[in-house]
Amino acid sequence: MCGIFACHSHPDVQKFKPTALRMGKQIRHRGPDWSGNHISNNTILVHERLSIVGVDSGAQPLLNEDGSIALAVNGEIYNHKVLRKHLSKPYDFKTHSDCEVIIPLYMEHGIDTPKFLDGMFSWVLHDKKQDRVIAARDPIGVTTFYMGRSSETPGAVYFASELKCLHPVCDNIIAFPPGHVYDSKTDQITRYFTPKWLVEPTNIPTTPVDLKTLRTKFERAVRKRLMAEVPYGVLLSGGLDSSLVASIAQRETLRLQAAHNAQQEQNGFTDGEEELAGIDEDYKLNTIPVLSQLNSFSIGLPGAPDSKAALEVAKFLGTKHHNLTFTIQEGLDALSDVIFHLETYDVTTIRASTPMFLLSRKIKAMGIKMVLSGEGSDEIFGGYLYFHNAPDKKAFHEETVRRVSNLHLADCLRANKSTSAWGLEARVPFLDKEFLEYSMNIDPECKLIDKDHIEKYIIRKAFDTSDEPGEKPYLPDNILWRQKEQFSDGVGYGWIDGLKDTAELHVSDEDMKNPKAIWGDDIPDTKEAYWYRCMFDEHFPPHCASTVMRWTPTWSNQTDPSGRAIAAHAQKYEHAA
Repeated sequence: MCGIFACHSHPDVQKFKPTALRMGKQIRHRGPDWSGNHISNNTILVHERLSIVGVDSGAQPLLNEDGSIALAVNGEIYNHKVLRKHLSKPYDFKTHSDCEVIIPLYMEHGIDTPKFLDGMFSWVLHDKKQDRVIAARDPIGVTTFYMGRSSETPGAVYFASELKCLHPVCDNIIAFPPGHVYDSKTDQITRYFTPKWLVEPTNIPTTPVDLKTLRTKFERAVRKRLMAEVPYGVLLSGGLDSSLVASIAQRETLRLQAAHNAQQEQNGFTDGEEELAGIDEDYKLNTIPVLSQLNSFSIGLPGAPDSKAALEVAKFLGTKHHNLTFTIQEGLDALSDVIFHLETYDVTTIRASTPMFLLSRKIKAMGIKMVLSGEGSDEIFGGYLYFHNAPDKKAFHEETVRRVSNLHLADCLRANKSTSAWGLEARVPFLDKEFLEYSMNIDPECKLIDKDHIEKYIIRKAFDTSDEPGEKPYLPDNILWRQKEQFSDGVGYGWIDGLKDTAELHVSDEDMKNPKAIWGDDIPDTKEAYWYRCMFDEHFPPHCASTVMRWTPTWSNQTDPSGRAIAAHAQKYEHAA
C-alpha cells in the first residue's frame, strides 16, 4: 500500500506546500520506501510509496511525457500489462509500474478510466491543460480513501488515504464512496461501477450455481494477486476463507517452482511459459517471483482455536508457517495505537484489528511486504452465523449486498489499515471484480443455511474433491467443513472477554448514563463501545465520526457483535462437547 494526499484549487498552493508535505508525512507508515510531490497550477499531489511492482522505477507522482498530466496512486492494477497492450495509441511508458497505465487510459477515455481497471486502487490525477482533477476508488473500497473540504478555502477539494492527514486542514470529511469517480469539471462524484446485483439489490438472482465455475474463478482471483516483485506470504487464520487462499497460493507457488526448474533443466522456455500454458493472458503477463517456500502467518493467544487449525492447514499444504502469539495485555497496550491507525470506534473492527495489527508488525520485520488475506467471503456467501436466522432467500440476498456495499467501512478498512500501519500490503482475492460478478448473481437459494447446508456451503463444496478421483484435496475435510469463527473470537475467547473486563474498569455506570453531547444520537450501547469512542476522540475531532459505521448483526437481538453471541455457535459447540 501507498499513501496519497492531494489538494486541488488551493488559493495559494506554494504557501500550502509545507502543510501538504506535513500531511503526507502523517501517512508515511503506508509508504516507507520513498516520498514524492508535484505542483501544477493550483494543485499539489503528495505520495508516500510502498514498492511492490516496478520497484526500481515506479516513484510517484507519475508524469506523462510533457509533464501536463500527474498521477498519484495507492493500490495495484492487476491487468496493467494487458491494458498496455491494448491501448489504441502508442504511449512511451517511463516505468514498469502497474499504475502508470492509468495516464494513457485517461488520455483515451477520460472520466471512464476506472471502468477499465481490474485491481484495488484510489488515485488522484491532475490534467494541467484542462486544470482538471479526476479521483477514483476501486469498486468495493479495498483501499481506504477520503475526501474533504474546508470552510477556510471554500473552493478547494482535498483527498487522502487516511483521516489523520485530512482533519487538520478540513472541517468537512467523507469516506470517498467505492466504485465512484470525482470530476472537478462538475465538482460531482458519480458511480462508475454499476453491476445489476449492486444497483438493484431487490432484483433477486435466479442463476443456479456451477461449482466448477465458482472454483475456477476464485483460483484465477488468487493467481492474479500474486503479481509482485518482492517476497509475499499469506495470512492463515485456520478458517475456511484464509485456508482456501493459502491452498491456491501454495499450488501456484509449487507450479512456478516446477516451471522454473524445468526451464533451468531444458532451457527451452522463458519464465515457465510451458507450465503456464492454459493460464489466462493477464496472469501470464504479470511478474511473479519464484519463492523457495510460501510463508504463512497466524496469531492468537496461547492455545487459540484458530492457531491450532492454522498449524494443521500449514502442515497439510507444506507452507513455512509462523505461528505467533500475543498476550491479552499486549493487545490492551496496543489499543490506542490501533484506533489511531484504524480511524474507527467500531467494536467488531477494533477487536479483530488488534491481533492483525500486532501480526503485521512481525511480518514486516521478516522482510515480507505483501500478504494475501481472506476478507469478503462472509459477506458474499452469508457466512456470518446470524445468517442462520435469515427469513427467506430475498432477505438473505439483500443482506449480502448490504454487507458487501459496506465492506469499505468494516473488513476492508481493517485489512488495509492494520497492515498499512507497518508498510505491509494486504490483497483480498474474494473481492475480485470478476469473482464478485459471478458469486453475487447466484440464486441465493443456493446460499441458504439449513440442517443439510452449513454456512458458505457452495464455496466449500466447490473445493471438495472427494468425488473427483485422482484430484488432490485442497484442504483437510475438518477444515473445509469447519464452522465459522469470527477472527476476534478465533484468536482466543479470552481476548474479547479481556476487552470487556478492562472496559468495566475504565467506564462507570454513571458514564453510560451521561454520554458526551458531541456524540449526538450516536450513543455507545456498551462500556466497551464507550471506551473505544473515548479513545477515538483523543485522536480525532468530532467531525471525523461521520466516516464511521458500527457493525451489528441482523436478525438478532444481541447487542454484542461476536459470533459467540449467536445461538448457532453455542448449539454447535455444545453439541461438540
